[in-house]
Amino acid sequence: MTSSPRRYGSPDAKNRSVLLDAAEELLLAEGYSAVTARRVATQAGLKHQLVHYYFHTMDDLFLALFRRRAEQGLEQQAAALASDRPLRALWTFSTDPAGASLTMEFMSLANHREAIRAEVAHYAERLRAAQAEALPGILQRYGIPPETCPPIVLVFLTTCVARVLVLEDRLGMSAGHDETRAYVEDLIQRLEEHPSRHD
Repeated sequence: MTSSPRRYGSPDAKNRSVLLDAAEELLLAEGYSAVTARRVATQAGLKHQLVHYYFHTMDDLFLALFRRRAEQGLEQQAAALASDRPLRALWTFSTDPAGASLTMEFMSLANHREAIRAEVAHYAERLRAAQAEALPGILQRYGIPPETCPPIVLVFLTTCVARVLVLEDRLGMSAGHDETRAYVEDLIQRLEEHPSRHD
């Protein structure tokens, strides 16, 4: 007599979302190493067996959590790029402490887990591609020739500066941060008030 395949909980179940919320809270507060089945269940106020009822492995939980956040990020970035002040909105999105902290944790986790590394790279490329596609039109609107500031370079520099600021904030470093933020924000303001900007 063969055993029946193990059943797993529905991806739309409320308890699954509660577990993902709990895992995200732990990830932000204590880092990925704190995210165990027992800790997640305790944080969620549920039995620890439910973690493996909804997720085959802890990697599956991490992947579900990352994909949920990444899809939200793609939507938020799309809204930022479509806004009246896209550069300002994109900078705010890129320097959001919670989002950047989660990104850093997932990048650390990706160093140890190949499946997560592939997923992080996949979504990072999608985010960057969307920025690179939108920025030429934005810069043209501001009267900035592409050769003056290649859009893909602007994307890369903005991402790098935002990540370093967040990473160093988490380490307790602050030298140059205020000046860098002020410089970027002043530059954005000047660009978005450029006379060539169309309403």
